[in-house]
Amino acid sequence: MASGSRRGRRALAAAALVLGGLASAALLRPADPAASAEVAVVGRGTVEDTVTALGKIQPRAYVDVGAQVSGQLTRLHVAVGQMVREGDLLAEIDPALQQAKVEAGRAERARLTALLAEQRARADFAEAQLARQAALRRSGSGRGEAFDQARMEARIAAAQVEATQAQIRQTDSTLQADEAQLGYTRIYAPMSGTLIAVDARQGQTINSAYEAPVLMRIADLSVMTVWTQVSEADVTRLTGGMPLYFTTLGHPGRRWTARLQQILPAPPKPPASGNGGSSSSTGGGGAANSVVLYTALFEIANDQGELRPDMTAQVFFVAAAAKDTVTVPVAALTSSAPTPAGAAAERHRVTLIGSGGAIETREVRVGVRDRFNAQILEGLAEGERIVVGWKTDDGRPPKIGFRL
Repeated sequence: MASGSRRGRRALAAAALVLGGLASAALLRPADPAASAEVAVVGRGTVEDTVTALGKIQPRAYVDVGAQVSGQLTRLHVAVGQMVREGDLLAEIDPALQQAKVEAGRAERARLTALLAEQRARADFAEAQLARQAALRRSGSGRGEAFDQARMEARIAAAQVEATQAQIRQTDSTLQADEAQLGYTRIYAPMSGTLIAVDARQGQTINSAYEAPVLMRIADLSVMTVWTQVSEADVTRLTGGMPLYFTTLGHPGRRWTARLQQILPAPPKPPASGNGGSSSSTGGGGAANSVVLYTALFEIANDQGELRPDMTAQVFFVAAAAKDTVTVPVAALTSSAPTPAGAAAERHRVTLIGSGGAIETREVRVGVRDRFNAQILEGLAEGERIVVGWKTDDGRPPKIGFRL
């Protein structure tokens, strides 16, 4: 029994020595930094440097149709969504009042015309009397007083004719205005397009005494204009004619392409605040929460009618782009090297992991970049492995040494 116990103790001691040797070997083995690296593979793709903004889609050409006379809207010939052509009858307003004014004007003109005829007859008679008195005066048989009386009556008759003629011209002018007002009781389409809004109802009383009430809106939806809000931090990067594209919520995955046409020189005025406090802008630009927004405009064809008024557009103005180029994640650009003034590309450094796990640092030239990817002009090849981060508590590469 005693010898067996001794053999067991010797076996345990030997095992302990073996385990201790293994532990010592583990302590002396250097750490592998590549095992703590988050690696990405250099690939190819498209990199775009864009300015992003929100816009509202509106018809390029539209007109608000109003009423120029007051009265009851007796007939409404159109409905929302209907296509109309220029000159089509849209609505009718009760013409009774305007018709009465026209009839009164015509009657007054007829009275003045008759009066003018009477006054011309009197003027002709007065001229004849003046001629007879002038002949008698030359022969010496006429009285001077009679001649003066005849001359006065001739002048009065001529003045009355002129006054009546002026009244007729005034009546004609008033009659012309009244006839135009009568014509305004029938409202015609001023342009061809689609009725996108009808704000009036048949039987409604229209009051145009102070301002012309808007009855409906006609728009040409074949070409749309996108009113885009661009912040003051980004508007300096925009240039006329630069390419752009936009998407809408209703057409996921669909891109419309266009070019920037105009940047309005100043932001629109914000709406006045009713309580004297700060104001905010909800239209096509302006100041909202102390952020100044400028309006950029461009047009887009809408032959298929897929774009509708007041749709929201996510607009991307392309400042620079590189297609089918070597790209790396921006996170791989761990440090920057000094870039000479006027250089066309930035210089950065990246960390690579070789096929044997060796780590090296290399300088690269970077071209176009966005928030996530960067174009590599020089220094990397497709398929190489680069470090984009480290799996450590502080995010730094581990020190090459010995594990405890």
